[in-house]
Amino acid sequence: MTVSTQLQRRTFLKGLGASMALPMLECMQPGLTLSTAAAAETATAAPVRMAFVFFPNGAIMPNWKPEGEGTDYTLSHTLEPLKDFRGDFNVISGLAQDNGRAKGDGPGDHARCASTYLTGAHPVKTSGANIKVGISVDQMAAAEIGKQTRLPSLELGVDRGRNAGNCDSGYSCAYSSNVSWKTATTPMAKEINPRLAFERLFGVNQKDEKKRLRRELYRKSILDLVRADAQQLKNRLGATDRQKIDEYFTSVREIEQRIARSAAKRHEVPEFDIPEGMPREQTEHIRLMYDLMVLAFQTDTTRVSTFMLANAGANRSYSMVGVKDGWHSLSHHRNDEKKMADITKIDRFLVEQFGYFLGKLKAIKEGEGTLLDNCMLMYGSGLSDANRHNHDDLPILLAGKGGGTIETGRHIKMESETPLNNLFLSMLDRAGAKVDSIGDSKGRLAALDG
Repeated sequence: MTVSTQLQRRTFLKGLGASMALPMLECMQPGLTLSTAAAAETATAAPVRMAFVFFPNGAIMPNWKPEGEGTDYTLSHTLEPLKDFRGDFNVISGLAQDNGRAKGDGPGDHARCASTYLTGAHPVKTSGANIKVGISVDQMAAAEIGKQTRLPSLELGVDRGRNAGNCDSGYSCAYSSNVSWKTATTPMAKEINPRLAFERLFGVNQKDEKKRLRRELYRKSILDLVRADAQQLKNRLGATDRQKIDEYFTSVREIEQRIARSAAKRHEVPEFDIPEGMPREQTEHIRLMYDLMVLAFQTDTTRVSTFMLANAGANRSYSMVGVKDGWHSLSHHRNDEKKMADITKIDRFLVEQFGYFLGKLKAIKEGEGTLLDNCMLMYGSGLSDANRHNHDDLPILLAGKGGGTIETGRHIKMESETPLNNLFLSMLDRAGAKVDSIGDSKGRLAALDG
């Protein structure tokens, strides 16, 4: 590569079986070379990324829904932790997933809330191998735009999943453990181990055991492996791009160090049966996975991701916010004020973690805006009031401006029973994946345009 050569968007640094994609740099702009970019300070067209974050068990809706409409609204108690990002997201009320309801097959709303969340299709009730639901929106996007990135999509989670057995009233555990479906019968298994997710992102060849062991023996990080290649590149970059590269390398190094510390903690707590690299603390685990999504989007390693904060019907306690009882048990609160207060604490805690994610994305400059501006991040659940197993008026947020195509800072009130899948069609359009319909969609969500 000469000084006058334009740096390609899909440039990788390589070494010893690992590779790293680079963040968006000025010298990746069409018509700019490495030499001219060193003196240029102009905007860069960036790809649009999309992520879908799922939480089970619904929410305490009176504490979730804002008062007011449009830009003139007041954040609710649950959403108050997002006040610093008010101009970066929309709250969308009135959306529903009708196929999450029983269609003559009885109970199992928690399993349905996960399986229909991104598919809008009704699952076949079976605890055997004959599972069937629908293709999810993320995989529709991956099929259309995934060929432009090294990974078509990235599926993350916190809880272990399994695709066999009965997890909810005759529904297969596959429905409770997955929100991403490549085909109607093929779920996309999520990665819950930060170390393995990190290695998948950056191309470490786990099949080559000798290289893996050698890497562990010498405690070499991916940055060490590509250091020489990186230094050659930095010598050809302008001051702004050099700073971006340094900031990016620093963030990768910090995540590697945190993963290593998490692995070391396992030996201090032998009673926890967790794989190497799994964080002991829930907050750290969630934030590590969000950090990995940030890196995936920043490097354009993928433009599509899903993240399950818990499996459907999860009954984990949240002692970090003073909740000792199980989440699923609390969700059947029967209007008990104490139980509803505890669920609100969980709702607010998870919103705080989403705020952490938004903050990371907003801190990364991309073109004339930020990485957050070039994202569409849906946060929500397939249930609203879990006590009644309601699948309408779902708790849904959409953060990011979709590359400048979405007017943010609003509470958008849709007509009751508007299909959530209408939102998906509008998101797919903006990501460059043209799809005619998904699940029970009835058209686009024009309200996103303002």
